[in-house]
Amino acid sequence: MDAYDEIAHVKQDIDGSWSQPQPLIEHLEGTALLSSQFAEAFKSSSWGNLAGLAHDLGKSTTSWQKYIREKSGYEAETDGIQQNRIDHSSPSALLIEQLYPNHVGRILSYIIAGHHTGLPDWQGTTASLQFRLQQAISSASEIPNAYKEIVKNISPGRCPWLFDPNGLDFSLWIRMLFSSLVDADFLDTERYMITSSFYLRGKFSSIEQLLPRFNKYMAKLHDDVTTNGLSLVNQMRQKVFSDCRNAAKLSPGFFSLTVPTGGGKTLSSLGFALEHAKQYDKKRIIYVIPYTSIIEQTADVFRSVLGDDEVIEHHSNFDTDFTSKEIRLASENWDAPVVVTTNVQFLESLFAARPGRCRKLHNIVESVVIFDEAQLLPTDYLHPVLESLKQLVAHYGTSIVFCTATQPAFNKTPEFPSFPGFEIGLVREIIRDVPALYKALQRVEIEPCDPLDVISWSNLATTLSSYDKVLCIVSDRKSCRELYNVMPNGTIHLSALMCPQHRSNVIAQIKQDIKTNKPVRVISTQLVEAGVDIDFPIVYRALAGIDSIAQAAGRCNREGRLVGTLGKVVLFTPPRKPPVGILRKATEITCSFLKRETIDFLDPSSYEKYFTELYWKSSSLDSKDIMSLLKPEMKTLEISFRTAAENFKLIDDSNTESILIPYAEGKSLIKKLRYIDIDEDSSARGLFRKLQRYSVTIYKNQFQALLARGSLIEVYPKVYALECDVEYKETVGLLIDELPNDPISYIG
Repeated sequence: MDAYDEIAHVKQDIDGSWSQPQPLIEHLEGTALLSSQFAEAFKSSSWGNLAGLAHDLGKSTTSWQKYIREKSGYEAETDGIQQNRIDHSSPSALLIEQLYPNHVGRILSYIIAGHHTGLPDWQGTTASLQFRLQQAISSASEIPNAYKEIVKNISPGRCPWLFDPNGLDFSLWIRMLFSSLVDADFLDTERYMITSSFYLRGKFSSIEQLLPRFNKYMAKLHDDVTTNGLSLVNQMRQKVFSDCRNAAKLSPGFFSLTVPTGGGKTLSSLGFALEHAKQYDKKRIIYVIPYTSIIEQTADVFRSVLGDDEVIEHHSNFDTDFTSKEIRLASENWDAPVVVTTNVQFLESLFAARPGRCRKLHNIVESVVIFDEAQLLPTDYLHPVLESLKQLVAHYGTSIVFCTATQPAFNKTPEFPSFPGFEIGLVREIIRDVPALYKALQRVEIEPCDPLDVISWSNLATTLSSYDKVLCIVSDRKSCRELYNVMPNGTIHLSALMCPQHRSNVIAQIKQDIKTNKPVRVISTQLVEAGVDIDFPIVYRALAGIDSIAQAAGRCNREGRLVGTLGKVVLFTPPRKPPVGILRKATEITCSFLKRETIDFLDPSSYEKYFTELYWKSSSLDSKDIMSLLKPEMKTLEISFRTAAENFKLIDDSNTESILIPYAEGKSLIKKLRYIDIDEDSSARGLFRKLQRYSVTIYKNQFQALLARGSLIEVYPKVYALECDVEYKETVGLLIDELPNDPISYIG
């Protein structure tokens, strides 16, 4: 072959003819251009350029060229032997190490070796970088000199800033470079392979175009609520909004937005983000939410304000089948002005190794990131999370807002000097007078209890039954079921033993019953405490963490409609302790407070004391040793990227299984899944996204019990669905510990 005649990709057109192959040199230069542009946002353009030029050098070997031409069918097999897949990434990585036998080579080696299979650990397995480099010696030597010359003598220079040898800044920077390369590689390949998709990207309104829409919506909302005079709650919401707009002019960095539940923080925080983004030329707004149930609600609000096709909703339940192709494409890499996602998606991406998960990282740069319900950031991973957020602000132009009614204690204190938090003054509060706001918005009184005075379920049921409208919240599914079983007919049950679609339907019915002034009694787990806009005159709450109690209070007299009186939140000590772990620890801290002092559950200063003690008493703020895994050995740059990614899991699914539920539309979706061709990956993915709304997660021993009694059927490889809907009730969801006693219920 002549110099640069090698190809990178080849595609077949719809009519069966072959398009002109994409030249390898064109792909290298195209990827380098995009990668350098992405990395420019964090002062690493030259690094992105070199990574792009070098990433596919292994494709230039004679053996790989033979492989791609014959494997694709572009050329017939010359020897009648079909070749196995040939690794082109490892020889590319080894060559760059040979050309740059220093830290430059090792940094780029990690990125290049992992651009298809994910960032590797340095050593330990056959997937490690060390092992792969050893295996690539022969193939790297086959790379033609013409391609070696492309990356020779263009050192990217020094790293953009000094790194802390004990911190996460070095490993995060490598992942940012990796993200820039991976997204550039995807996009340049797409430009050749699926040209129509490539040119559909980026078709969104800018922040400058979205802000006037937001202002128009808020002006109309203000006019609507003032028609009959502003209520006290709406007056305070206006004040919160005003404070957010004013604070948007402050310089980028860390912010807290501390607003009582029902104070209008969702729209106000969006107002802050849009104004701040315009003021400081930020590229996008990323709204991070702990639960998918809140995400769907928040994304719908944002769409009603900004437009249906302007908001990217990215989480496990999101069904892209009903969105535009532009939305589907942008959800891959968050290349849109407004993204709504989950804690799981955002935080696990920060520590990810796989290309698909990391691809979006570089688009967090120069963004405004809002953590809604910030108190739910994971305690077991708090050290690496806070450390990474510091890096996003310090080096990647990101502004971060911690938004909640129960602000966690993320600052360092003299009493807790080892806490890996923020220096005093680093996080700036948006609300000018938080105590005054809480006092003005106090709509409930909380009645404490003696932690030793346990109430039985039957006695509690008698008390609850005396109210026409009451919500009772307990801390686990079993307690919820037991209390519900002794309540009168007509009581509503809510727990995660009901699939998400079922819960959404029930919550909608609860809201309708409250609106039409019907009697409604609800027994629920804590799933109603964050972001579920229901409003009861009285709420009973099993003893829990102070933050959970305050969140429960947010479901009581939420709109301040009770005339001349406050809503009432009654605490009680249930017969069963909360589950072992953070819930029990939080409850124990509340109990210790109740024993030694009078506590105001609605005073924001109480939350700081509570969270400080919670973090101090936690066995570990880095339970999976993420900090050590990502700390580089400075001589050899040994880093365990893949192990850290595998260990950083916000949802520990090692002891759980998910099963599909034939509830409502779920029944027909399960039927479709049973008969789908296993090889039709795209069809299966679409169905699985829809079926997320019809699944329930249970413990493995419960799964085995259902399997043993013939209640489950395998509807797809390793995917099980409930066989008989007699074990799933409209009232309570999945029956785990009990079966219907009436044999007739099995008939039909």
